Amino acid sequence: MSESRRRYLLITPCRNEEDYLQITIDSIGAQTVLPACWVIVDDGSTDRTPEILKAACEEYPFIKVVKRADRGERAVGPGVIQAFYAGYESVDVSQFVYICKMDADLKLPPRYFERLMEEMEKDKRLGGVSGKMFLRDDTGVLHHERRGDDHAAGPTKFYRRSCFEEIGGFVRMVGWDGIDGHMCRLKGWVARSIMDDELKVEHLRQMGSSDKGVLSGRVRGGQGKWRLGSSPWYLLATAVYRAFDKPYIIGACAMVYGYFYAMFAGIERYNDPVYLKHLRRYEWAVLIKGKNIATSACHDRIRASDQHGEAV
Repeated sequence: MSESRRRYLLITPCRNEEDYLQITIDSIGAQTVLPACWVIVDDGSTDRTPEILKAACEEYPFIKVVKRADRGERAVGPGVIQAFYAGYESVDVSQFVYICKMDADLKLPPRYFERLMEEMEKDKRLGGVSGKMFLRDDTGVLHHERRGDDHAAGPTKFYRRSCFEEIGGFVRMVGWDGIDGHMCRLKGWVARSIMDDELKVEHLRQMGSSDKGVLSGRVRGGQGKWRLGSSPWYLLATAVYRAFDKPYIIGACAMVYGYFYAMFAGIERYNDPVYLKHLRRYEWAVLIKGKNIATSACHDRIRASDQHGEAV
């Protein structure tokens, strides 16, 4: 496979990641296919993160650091996407076939990005993809951070550049990491995550815990469901599913609280009517048939339309 066809760009927003960043850097340096460019956006770090980045730049010529001013606190959600775009706008993205938004608290297997590109090459409608996230417990055992197969996981969203541009990139609001997957299907692209030994990503910090802890992350997740346009029925079904994740029950309650707080507070949501019609149709299919069946059927229609030369 020509190297030019496997040129990928990594963009990593980070702030105060001294505990995890070096592990992430080492796992990227060990990839069987290295990134053509890795832009790491230092979003106002006040710990040893800048020192770690300076040493990484000396070791790996493909790393570029973009510095942003310290705003005084971590800004999750839209703040992460603002930092992402600071990196995105610092390079000529037309030079890359793939674009990946990746967090700075991950340990990736050596063939991670090569495997993702292999999947893209096998399925020309696959627009956004990731592996699965795992947490290591105190005994050293990895446990799956349960997420559906219908999106690329938020900590590592690997996109075909043409797809990323067609969906309009990431929206700059809480819920961005859900909206993108639905926009893929709306625009005729497949978005998914894959369970595979070569795609198991060790998440060095529990998803949603980077700001003020896991419960705060669950509240934010509920608000994200409101912002991305999910119906109350779908939110409640999701909360029941999440009741079996730590922190048990209370985390699900925090998600429900976040959703209905956002609703009654009149918090802005993504209100594109074409998108909402697509989303509601998909959510009802999931509630009636189950997520795996509904998602597979949607993706099969996308691939079939493409094969028949119809609009997708």
